[in-house]
Amino acid sequence: QVQLIESGGGLVQAGGSLRLSCAASGHGFSSYALGWFRQAPGKEREFVARISWSGGNTYYADSVKGRFTISRDNAKNTVYLQMNSLKPEDTAVYYCVADRNNYNSNWESPFVYDSWGQGTQVTVSP
Repeated sequence: QVQLIESGGGLVQAGGSLRLSCAASGHGFSSYALGWFRQAPGKEREFVARISWSGGNTYYADSVKGRFTISRDNAKNTVYLQMNSLKPEDTAVYYCVADRNNYNSNWESPFVYDSWGQGTQVTVSP
């Protein structure tokens, strides 16, 4: 199992950009599928993006498609989430996640992920 630590959250105006990073430690990072979820106050945890172990396959929630980009650097044990054209509705705590099964088809469910980071706050002001 890997341990995950997010960074890069903060306060930004609508239309701005942020890049989240997630550093991993532990065995087998490069073999895990990785992703991001978010949770806004009073709402359920929501899938944002996922990337396969090789980086060759990426998946996005419709709400962020075209604005967010997930990527990974296996040499640095790090996954990134580049967020552009941010909207107030993107305000949430963002969580980095890892799934040891690259072939899970139900990737939008939080229950398929084995490891979670502690979260980083992203706040987008109008």
